[in-house]
Amino acid sequence: MNVWQPDPGETLVARSPVAFATGAAPQVKGMRWFRDTERNDIQHELTGWPEGPSFAARSAGGAATHKTLKGVAKVAGVAVMALFSSAGGNVSGGGVASAENGSDVPEDAENEVDDFPVMWAAPSTVARTLPWQLDPGRVDKKQTCTHLVVTDRRLVVVQLPVYKKEPERMEDEVIWQCRLTEVAGVVPRNFKHGGDFTIAFVDGSWCRLESFRRRRLMRYLAPPRELIPLSSLPTQAQDAVNAFADEVRMPDSVAPNITRNPSGRLRAEILLPSRFTSDFGASETSITIEEDGRTVEIDDYLPDDF
Repeated sequence: MNVWQPDPGETLVARSPVAFATGAAPQVKGMRWFRDTERNDIQHELTGWPEGPSFAARSAGGAATHKTLKGVAKVAGVAVMALFSSAGGNVSGGGVASAENGSDVPEDAENEVDDFPVMWAAPSTVARTLPWQLDPGRVDKKQTCTHLVVTDRRLVVVQLPVYKKEPERMEDEVIWQCRLTEVAGVVPRNFKHGGDFTIAFVDGSWCRLESFRRRRLMRYLAPPRELIPLSSLPTQAQDAVNAFADEVRMPDSVAPNITRNPSGRLRAEILLPSRFTSDFGASETSITIEEDGRTVEIDDYLPDDF
């Protein structure tokens, strides 16, 4: 095991699988581009990057045909499933639920419908330093994956092998990092599946990433939330957090990450090392409390408490 750890005095706040996003509109479905600020393709200029797929956006007519064929295939699939079901077959479906807040309305048609850049970067900017291993077109996702790690100081990308039968086995290799002071903002992108987000850097470059656990990655970044020391809380709130830590058997090497929700309530998250996996990254266990230490049940959550 070689799980990435923050430096002394640095706090880990989130970790989840991440990759460059993929186009969803018919013209760019399944595609992505790496652009300079003149909208030129720069993937062949990126230092150390291996060859990857090249794409050409579909015309409006071609996109319509592609969409129609997909629709026909989907209807045919439903008919086949119905046939199996009526014949007594044991047919079941499943999978991971889609990310929250998906929308059929593009927010930025130029970069979501007509084109789909996942890197926008002038020479010598931060986005150009991002690792090629984030590109689904250049890696075998059955063999390796990438996680974005968020701390109170920096962003880190690690690559690790996928052990399907041992998801708790993690062998991290750091392949990229930047200081949070280099990040200008993080914005959710909700078009179609709602799992995308962009990270804009202070030098004007940006990237578009996707994660089915986007909310966890963004919780401390958009907008930034300040970590609150446990000792600064009222006594009743401290007691509630400590009781929760005892309940989940928090090890001495870990401390709760405490923030204030927009609702004014306090949220305490604990990232238990025993719950780190290559499939999901760091899965937190959390509690939401009032200033006086009263636990807020999920039925009483306000929208901002989520």
